[in-house]
Amino acid sequence: MIARTHRYAPLDAFAAPAKPYSQIWRGMLGLGVIVAFYLLSGWAMILFFSSMLDDFSMLRLFQEIAHGSTPRGLAILLATFAPLLIATFLVSRHLHHRAAATLFGKQSLSTFAKVLPTLLLFAFFSFALTQLSESTARSNPLMNVLGWAPIALPLLFVQIATEEVLFRGYLLQQLSARWRSPLVWMVLPSTLFGALHYSPGTYGSNAFWPALWAFGFGCLASDLTARTGNLGAALALHFANNFGSLFLVGFYGQLDGLALYTIVINTRDLWDLLPWLVLDMLHLLIAWLLIRLTLRV
Repeated sequence: MIARTHRYAPLDAFAAPAKPYSQIWRGMLGLGVIVAFYLLSGWAMILFFSSMLDDFSMLRLFQEIAHGSTPRGLAILLATFAPLLIATFLVSRHLHHRAAATLFGKQSLSTFAKVLPTLLLFAFFSFALTQLSESTARSNPLMNVLGWAPIALPLLFVQIATEEVLFRGYLLQQLSARWRSPLVWMVLPSTLFGALHYSPGTYGSNAFWPALWAFGFGCLASDLTARTGNLGAALALHFANNFGSLFLVGFYGQLDGLALYTIVINTRDLWDLLPWLVLDMLHLLIAWLLIRLTLRV
């Protein structure tokens, strides 16, 4: 068997629990079950609210959830990721016969704790720089954000943990257990991750560019996972990134229910959107480098 390149040697141990049951049909069935479980939980949520609210109130609530435009709507939106996380755990346990903990890898928590403070400091530094732009406007009072933080921050961790466990845990491990090329275990899950961020309803003809950014994020998170042999670094990168965009400064009308400031631009205008996407990608690359320097990987 061809050995992995030195920088990705830790990936062997990370993918090892997936090898005994890494058949292609199991991975495809597992992904299908995860998606079906998530969709069914969505319908269950709709039925639950339908039994409690009148049509007008339910419509208003689902608009809040869809856009994350209020603290309540954003909190519920983040909470909807929990069934997806549970489904991934169940599929790993019952279809692949391995514990949920194997999706995280060894020393994931210590890696997460080691790099997160640096990334949060960098997020606050970047936030301060955005205040120099005339496109930013005050969105939520600080006390309102702090009041919701005990609820929203744990739910934010649920959201980012769900995506990392599914894309950089389950899918990356199952693919890496069979194929050694990063073109498979890095690019394929990242392509799916990017495709799920394709939103023409929000960005119009510019929807390709945020999806490409998400693809790049997926590749960098996969790279960190392969270098460290656990999800800790990718979890920290994802948490710090989403913390900055959801709680510090985000785009107006897009998951800004708890943002201190918003960027007020026309996201359907490429020349309005492109500078901010370039800055976001630069921010992401610097965060990736900070993690590598901190962990020396």
